[in-house]
Amino acid sequence: MKVNIKRIDKSLPLPVYETRGSVGFDLLCRTTTEIAPVQIGLIPSNVVIQTPPGYMLLVTLRSSTPKRKGLLKPHGVGIIDQDYCGNNDEIMIQVFNFSEETTQIDRGEKIGQGIFVRIEQFEWEEVDDMQCQDRGGFGSTTRHH
Repeated sequence: MKVNIKRIDKSLPLPVYETRGSVGFDLLCRTTTEIAPVQIGLIPSNVVIQTPPGYMLLVTLRSSTPKRKGLLKPHGVGIIDQDYCGNNDEIMIQVFNFSEETTQIDRGEKIGQGIFVRIEQFEWEEVDDMQCQDRGGFGSTTRHH
């Protein structure tokens, strides 16, 4: 399947799947960006991607980023909707610097990854009784019976 993509800075390469078995493609930092200690910042990814119908684009950090850079995604992942694809809708990678030092992400550095996930929209069917056995509420899978 082909997906429309626009690079902001054409001197940086298109995202790539690094190995044949990779499920995510790497996202690069478009401009050198600094994130102050204990602050949330945005890293420009250099791309606008038109997510195909039936999919969402999940954006997360590379697994080495917390250890190498002291950065986390403040809400775990980012979700890029199918209609976030205008010329100025550059994907921004939101990060939280949990370290006590300013963190610098260099231009062209691999910082995040994108993963296309098949999705479907559903209609709600409201009921008064779920007709299912209770499991015990939040955290019930960690209880020993």
